[in-house]
Amino acid sequence: MDQPVLAAGCVLWRRRSPEEDCDGIELAVVHRPKYDDWSHPKGKLKRGEDPLDGALREVREETGMECEPGAPLPTARYESQYRPKEVRYWAAEATGGSFLPNHEVDRMAWLPPGAARDRLSYERDRELVDALLVALRTPGD
Repeated sequence: MDQPVLAAGCVLWRRRSPEEDCDGIELAVVHRPKYDDWSHPKGKLKRGEDPLDGALREVREETGMECEPGAPLPTARYESQYRPKEVRYWAAEATGGSFLPNHEVDRMAWLPPGAARDRLSYERDRELVDALLVALRTPGD
């Protein structure tokens, strides 16, 4: 069996702005024109790259956002282009930056969790929304 393609990413979130007169969080979802899909920011690891470092790099490259990593989330395992793929994820709170469209990601949307779940193209990504919400409700160490 082939070795899996190793990748990493984040479920990027932020607190909703007070002027919106509501509480809660929003999640960033990205549109990849190559696949015409909506997903969480993620990408392949460079040779020898630490998975968390790779996840933060991918968030910066795809969204322009800086973030503070939080709890690890479930690892996604699936087949992509006839090869096994393994993507490690973390919760990550956006701390600054701004989105500029690029060759990998042409659109980004900040959405409440329910709307993000509806926009995401893959069930595995929708499950990560649920895992993030559980992680954010669980007090840290």
